[in-house]
Amino acid sequence: MLAYECYKAPDDRKLDTETSAKIVFRNKNLGLEEYKFLLQTMVSSGIGEGTYVPRNIISGQVDSSTLKVSITEMDDLIFDTLDKLFAKTGISPSEIDILVVNVSLFSPAPSLAARVVNRYKMRSNVKSFNLSGMGCSASVVSIDLVQHLFKSHKNAFAVVVSTESIGPNWYQGKEKSMMLSNCLFRSGGCSMLFTNNRALKRQAIFRLKHLVRTHLGSKDESYGCCTQTVDDLGYKGFLLTKSLKKSAAEALTLNLRVLAPKVLPVSELIRYVYVSLREKKTKNTSIQEMGAGLNLKTGVDHLCIHPGGRAIIDEVGKSLGLSNYDLEPTRMALHRFGNTSAGGLWYVLAYMEAKQRLKKGNKILMISLGAGFKCNNCVWEVMRDLEDVNVWKDSIDQYPPETTVNPFIEKYSWINEEYLSFVRFH
Repeated sequence: MLAYECYKAPDDRKLDTETSAKIVFRNKNLGLEEYKFLLQTMVSSGIGEGTYVPRNIISGQVDSSTLKVSITEMDDLIFDTLDKLFAKTGISPSEIDILVVNVSLFSPAPSLAARVVNRYKMRSNVKSFNLSGMGCSASVVSIDLVQHLFKSHKNAFAVVVSTESIGPNWYQGKEKSMMLSNCLFRSGGCSMLFTNNRALKRQAIFRLKHLVRTHLGSKDESYGCCTQTVDDLGYKGFLLTKSLKKSAAEALTLNLRVLAPKVLPVSELIRYVYVSLREKKTKNTSIQEMGAGLNLKTGVDHLCIHPGGRAIIDEVGKSLGLSNYDLEPTRMALHRFGNTSAGGLWYVLAYMEAKQRLKKGNKILMISLGAGFKCNNCVWEVMRDLEDVNVWKDSIDQYPPETTVNPFIEKYSWINEEYLSFVRFH
């Protein structure tokens, strides 16, 4: 990887908790029970006051979200990050050999990849790919695609764009398991530049060492644990079921059984074999138990976990024996930018860089989980000391804050009923 650029929306698209509450109260389909659920989830989510959503959500024009509005949302993000990426690296769009764009919930024709080719007047022989429906782990899927394409394209440049369409997918119904996505997902994304030209090795910031993909789509329970669907009232949304944590645990366990031997020293491998045999015997699918006995920090220096929600972060951290220091980048990315789907990993990585944690020779394990159900993980080697404050430029000095307790917790303290837990498990 030569460079990456994360997106930061303009301030007029910021969504604090008070504005979120106003948006919630616009939904006339909700009763007191649903209001309590949503507001409690908001103040307990681990998401701060500075995240971003599309303008049509803030203005209340969700019902009138047109194709033009949806395309504009994507254009703003994709072109902003690509403009900065090309300017930073000095690489011309005409030099790009491979282009991969992944957006799960929006797939117009011509494709978003075609819009990029048209905007930047790329060559007629550019190999372009548009991936949809791949979920929050789509970034690693795209990188895997580039890795395989590089085998037949020498001294090539590849661009990957990872983001998600939020505006047309804002849920307006009253199903609790579908309302959660409104509380968690926010606008964001990232554009990345890769090459396999060894002459540019000194310019690289990361080198891909390992990549392992795990897919549990053959299991009905895993396939259906997070899916786009329509509720009984006809409202489209994203469903998150109670089996999500079980599927996440199983997918991550299977992935680590392949990946861990590639990165851990012999002493840890012996312990890993023991844990694997015990797991197979007990058939344990608990997130808290999936990493018992493993010390991934003996093989990697940093862990970059998808900022999907506070509970997922906490549970994965507990299972892998990670410290608060290890989890800080993921928690802070969630707090500052929310769950930006496939783009989320790069805000976590950017935080590490802005805090000057990434030193030459360090290894970074990226853990991504997404619909399908998929677990796609990879390991990067840091090629030189990094200290760019990047997308965190305006806020890195305020992180980590003394507390991440939502400032509106007192205002909504009357909300105390139990609720379907994705943000916090009981």
